Amino acid sequence: MPIKIRSRPRRKTNSNKIPQLISSSAKIGRNVKIWNYTYIGAGSEIGDNSKIGSLAHIDYDVKIGKNCKIEGLAYLPPKSRVGDGVFIGPSAVLTNDPYPLSDKMIGVTVEDGAVICAGAVIKAGVIVGRNSVVGMGAVVTKDVPREAVVTGCPAHVIYTRKEYERKRLAWNRS
Repeated sequence: MPIKIRSRPRRKTNSNKIPQLISSSAKIGRNVKIWNYTYIGAGSEIGDNSKIGSLAHIDYDVKIGKNCKIEGLAYLPPKSRVGDGVFIGPSAVLTNDPYPLSDKMIGVTVEDGAVICAGAVIKAGVIVGRNSVVGMGAVVTKDVPREAVVTGCPAHVIYTRKEYERKRLAWNRS
């Protein structure tokens, strides 16, 4: 069962005594649901009506917009910026160090309405454009254009978001 956090962030447990580790300096919006074994670091912000899946790791200084869904096992490192209405699939990984182990970090920016599918890996400093889609298992090393669908290793544009939506709707009707 998810935990609804409506007041001051703190360590929470559900009726099964499964802990959430949520920094006291994290800002959690209204009607946010956070599932089991989730970590949310210091200074992070999660917008209203967002859902965070089990075992997600949202590190310190991460900003997540409203109406987002972050699936289980996703990793959002420090300095990640996620817009409104974003979906990040299970086991997706955003990175923040283009040359590990360096002292300087730079975040990934995911703009409004973007979809990042399961197992995708996004290189530090990349911008995932508004309403774009990153396919399952893609390795994104360059900025993703707005309204584009990318897949592969390294990721490349395969079609537009409009084509993606047409295929998605056809799949749902079949």
